[in-house]
Amino acid sequence: MISTCHLPLHYELIPTKSFDQAMADLPERAHVSVTCSPVKGIAATQESTLRLLDLGHHPVPHLAARMVEDREHARRLAHWLRDHSIDEVFVIAGDAPEPLGPYDGALTFLRDLLDADPGVGRVGVAGYPEGHASIDERIVADQLAAKSELLGSAGIDGWVSTQMCFDPVAIRRWILQQRERGIALPVRLGVPGVVNRTRLLTMGARLGIGTSLRYLGKNRSTMTRLMAPGGYDPTALVAAFDGELEVLGVEALHSFTFNSVAETRAWHDALVDGE
Repeated sequence: MISTCHLPLHYELIPTKSFDQAMADLPERAHVSVTCSPVKGIAATQESTLRLLDLGHHPVPHLAARMVEDREHARRLAHWLRDHSIDEVFVIAGDAPEPLGPYDGALTFLRDLLDADPGVGRVGVAGYPEGHASIDERIVADQLAAKSELLGSAGIDGWVSTQMCFDPVAIRRWILQQRERGIALPVRLGVPGVVNRTRLLTMGARLGIGTSLRYLGKNRSTMTRLMAPGGYDPTALVAAFDGELEVLGVEALHSFTFNSVAETRAWHDALVDGE
C-alpha cells in the first residue's frame, strides 16, 4: 500500500506582500502553483511565475478565464507560456464576479489557449468534491468531462486538482464518481496547509477565494481545529487516504498554504520522517 507521506507536496502561493517570504521558505526545486485572483490579476501571476522560474522552481501559473480580456489576450498568454518554456498550467474560471471578456468559464478559454499552441505538456483543471457554490452539479460534471476530452484530443496530459475540502468522505466519493463516469485524469489532492484561522479567513476574503470559505462557515468542528495553536493540522485528512491512492489515482498533494510555507513544509517533513 502507498501512504500519503510518499506523495510529492505541491505548494500553492498567492502573489501578495507575503509572497517574498513564502518563496524564501520553499525547498529547492519546489513544485509551486501561483494563484490568479480578481484583485491581483493575471499579470501578477505571470510576474511571480517568472521569479520562481529564475530560482529553479517548477512554477504552475493559474490562468483565470474570467480575467482574460479577449481571444487576442488568450493568444498572448499562450505565446508567453511557450516563450518561457513553462510546461504546465492550471486553467480555472476564477472568482471574478463578472468576466472581463468573452470567457465565462474555463472550457472555452482552454480551447482558445490550446488553439494558440502554448507549448505546454500538462494542463490542470479544477474539481469540486462538495460542488460549486454557483453552478449546478450536473453542469460542473459535464464541464469536467468536456475538458478531459479536449485535452485528450489535443494530445496533452491533464490532471485535476480538488478544491479545498476538509471532508475525506466527500473527496473519496467525488473521485469515485468521476472514475465511474470514465474520467481518468490523475488527481492532485487539495488540502489546507498549516495556516491559522485569522490568516485563512482574512486572505481568503480579500482574494476572492469564496467556495472554500463557505465550507468553513457551516462546519464548526473544522473552525474549532483552525483555532488551535499552530493552525490547522491536515494530517488526519491526508491519512484518511492511506492505501487508496493507487485505486483513486491520486498523484500528489496540493497544499493551499495561503503563503504559510514554512509551517506547511515543517508539517510535511514531520509526516515523512514519522512514517
